[in-house]
Amino acid sequence: MDEKRKKKLWWQLPFLALLVVGTVLIIRQQQEMPYQTDEGMVFGTFYKVAYQSDTDLAKDIRAELQRVDNSLSPFNEQSVITAVNQNRPVMLDSMFTDVFTLAMTISRETDGAFDITVAPLVNAWGFGFKNGDMPTAHQVDSLRLLTGYEKVSLNDGKVVKADPRMMLDCSAIAKGYGCDAVARMLERHGVGNYMIEIGGEVVTKGVSQKRVPWKIGISKPVDDPQSASSEIQSVLNITDRAMATSGNYRNFYYKDGKKYAHTIDPRTGYPVQHSILSATVLADNCATADAYATSFMVMGLEQARRLLERHPELMAYLIYADDSGQNAVWCSPALEESVESNKH
Repeated sequence: MDEKRKKKLWWQLPFLALLVVGTVLIIRQQQEMPYQTDEGMVFGTFYKVAYQSDTDLAKDIRAELQRVDNSLSPFNEQSVITAVNQNRPVMLDSMFTDVFTLAMTISRETDGAFDITVAPLVNAWGFGFKNGDMPTAHQVDSLRLLTGYEKVSLNDGKVVKADPRMMLDCSAIAKGYGCDAVARMLERHGVGNYMIEIGGEVVTKGVSQKRVPWKIGISKPVDDPQSASSEIQSVLNITDRAMATSGNYRNFYYKDGKKYAHTIDPRTGYPVQHSILSATVLADNCATADAYATSFMVMGLEQARRLLERHPELMAYLIYADDSGQNAVWCSPALEESVESNKH
C-alpha cells in the first residue's frame, strides 16, 4: 500500500469511528425510548394504540378520532354524514370526500358487493330478525329503490342523490379509516413503531416493544353472539401493513331452523348464505382492507379469490365451511409465511 493511500485511510478512520458510535447511540436511544398505550371507546367500540415515543400523544390521538367521528358517524347529530343524510346544507370535509371516493371505487371493483347506501336493507333485516317479522319481498324491492351506489355522486362539493330519502352509512369503512387517520398523525409526530386497533381493524408499523413484528390474532369463527369466546384461529406476524376482519359468527339469527347472517348483499337485498365465515384482508391502508373484508363476506370464496387475482396488492385469510361442514382456510400465497398456526 503506497504512502498516499495509507494517509487517506488514517484520515477516514475517525469518521468511521464516529459513524459507528453514532449508530450505536441511536439504536440504544430507540431501545430505551418507552412504548406508550392509549385506549378507550370510539364509534361504539374499543380502540387501542401502542406507540414508541417520549411524548404522551393521547390527547392528539383522541382529537384525531373525534375528527373522524365528526365527519363519518351517523350517530353524531353534528357530523357531516348526518347532515348529508338529512339533506341539510353542509361543507364536506376532506375525510368525508376521501372515504366517499374510496367507497365508490371499491363498489365498482366489487360490482356492488360493497355499497355505503345499503343501510335501509340492513336495518330492515336486523329489526325483522329481532321482532320475528321478516321483510316481505315487496318491502325488499321497495327498499332497493333507495339503495345503490350508482345512485349517489359527488358534484361540485355536494352529495347528489337520485332520491333524497337515500342514506349513507360508512360503518364498513370508517373504523379502518380511523386507524389510518391516527397512523398519519403519529407519522407527523415522527413515531416509527406503532400498532393501532379500532374494533378489530389494525394498522402496524415497525416493531413491537419486544423488537419483533407485531403479532395480530385472527378469531376462530365460532357462533358467538355474546362475543364471549376469545379463541384464536391463527396469529399473523405483520408490520407496515393494515389489516381488517369481517365475519358472520357474532351477528346472525336463526329462524325456522335456518341461519341468517348479518351481512346483506346489496345486489339482491337479502342476507348472504354461502360458506365463507370470516374474511381478513391485508392492504396498504386500513380503509381499503376494511371495505374489501366486508365485500368478501358478500361475494363468497370463489368471487373473492378471483378479485384477489386481479389485485396483487391485497392479501387475504379466508375461513370457510367445507363440504363436510368443517372449518377450512384459504390464504393468499404471499401471506403464508406470516401465519403462525394457533397451537394453544
